[in-house]
Amino acid sequence: MPVTDTISDFLIRIKNAGIAKHKTVDIPFSKLKYSIAGILKEQGFISDYEKIEDGIQGILRITLRYYQGHLVIKKFQRVSKPGRRVYSPVDKLPRVYNGLGLAIISTSKGVLTDKEARKLNIGGEILFTVW
Repeated sequence: MPVTDTISDFLIRIKNAGIAKHKTVDIPFSKLKYSIAGILKEQGFISDYEKIEDGIQGILRITLRYYQGHLVIKKFQRVSKPGRRVYSPVDKLPRVYNGLGLAIISTSKGVLTDKEARKLNIGGEILFTVW
């Protein structure tokens, strides 16, 4: 079945795998999801990620991170959706939980966190927040 919002599908698969206490989750590969997984690993929300070739599209395998039996990721909140894109200049980028969470921003320099976008002084499309 075709998926119209691949980022929401990505987030929901991670959330559902965490609820079911799975160690890994497989997601259809895309460059955007791969770069988002890199940011989530760098910030400590997931343990690892890898691309697996399957001869078609590829699979992104994400290894989830747990702390005391609970998924490290408490909540995702999708900001920009296919029907309503949300763009923000650098001075209006959101602060998630006063810096404890992240906003993932798609910019002209690639996919960045809100902190990196402020450092580079560029705005962009706010994809989602995570804490």
